[in-house]
Amino acid sequence: MTAESAAPPWRGVARHADRRSEVGPVELFFDLVYVFAIIQLSHVLIDHLSWHGFAETAVVFAAVWWGWNYTAWAMNWLNPSNTAVQLLNAVLMLASLGMAVAIPYAFGDAGLLFAGCFVFMGILRPVFMILAFKGGQTASNYRALLSWSALAGVFWIAGALLPPDVRLWVWLLAVAIDYAAPLVDFTIPGVVRAPMERWDTDPGHLAERNRLVFIIALGESILLMGGALADEGVVDAGNLLSLLLGFAGLTVLWWNYFALAGHDVTAGQGGTGALRFAFAYAHALMVLGAIVVAVSMELRLTHDHLTPGLALVTVGGPLIYLAGNLLFLRSRFGRIARSRFIAAALLAVIGAVAAVWHDHLPVAAVTLPVLVVMASLAVLTARSRSAAGARSSG
Repeated sequence: MTAESAAPPWRGVARHADRRSEVGPVELFFDLVYVFAIIQLSHVLIDHLSWHGFAETAVVFAAVWWGWNYTAWAMNWLNPSNTAVQLLNAVLMLASLGMAVAIPYAFGDAGLLFAGCFVFMGILRPVFMILAFKGGQTASNYRALLSWSALAGVFWIAGALLPPDVRLWVWLLAVAIDYAAPLVDFTIPGVVRAPMERWDTDPGHLAERNRLVFIIALGESILLMGGALADEGVVDAGNLLSLLLGFAGLTVLWWNYFALAGHDVTAGQGGTGALRFAFAYAHALMVLGAIVVAVSMELRLTHDHLTPGLALVTVGGPLIYLAGNLLFLRSRFGRIARSRFIAAALLAVIGAVAAVWHDHLPVAAVTLPVLVVMASLAVLTARSRSAAGARSSG
């Protein structure tokens, strides 16, 4: 921890050096609202299962994720036991709840509520950091971040005031600005700049925060499967088989993730640029993939025949997740995982066959091959990590 962040103007607001990686109870409390947000996102995609519906869901998810991500990063420097920090988290949590409530109607009458809450978070968070660390590098960094958040905020609010068909394109531009900001070091030529090497981030804290939110995304599958069975009212052999296959798929996804990202983070590249890709971007894809997997599980429980949409989400969730895997491995360990490319190619073939011949195939004809591919990948990943661990210890 740098000297300036160890003794900011606000006494006790900074994390203690010996507890830098700790995830405080207020952070876990903050995450509770994202259980609801993920449920909302899943139901929006289920109710609008089309390419246009997926585009809208992806844009809304991008905002939800960025609100969580920037809060998780800010807590790298903030003491979770400090009263001011706890109040900040409470206010941010309330704004996140407002976003979550508005998710189903973000492209309808609740667009301004959704965008307003997101922009409010994007302004409040850096203003708090600027005041708390006044005169230090952290404050300077957050002045640059505030400039980009305010710029994107203009388009979020403008989009909310426009008709839904135009809103999607304006919000896509807002997402592009928000997500591009770290890639260009929050640079506004002649005004502000905050290169990644100036951000004193902690890999352990970021890794734990992202692991926890991924578990929340997996938990959504349990909620959707349980809710779907409860709504069916009748538990027959077909439903039990779908439940078994769904649970197996969920377990395999968990196994894949923790075989890859559940180990000591100090083994990889620790620069802030690498951490940015591994956690801000790669985990966005992995969490979105887990949400799409949850959607496919509910649809398989409630549909007794295969449809093109069902086939696409069944393979689409793992494909999005694998894209995040590839980015994570490339950024943290500097390698290209051929196994992920092979698995993605196999999933693409399975999806194409199922989409073309859906009238002649049962739902299990997609579920089982996808399960086999992902289970094989999990076994391979776990064995590779075990072998690498044995070599390093030897």
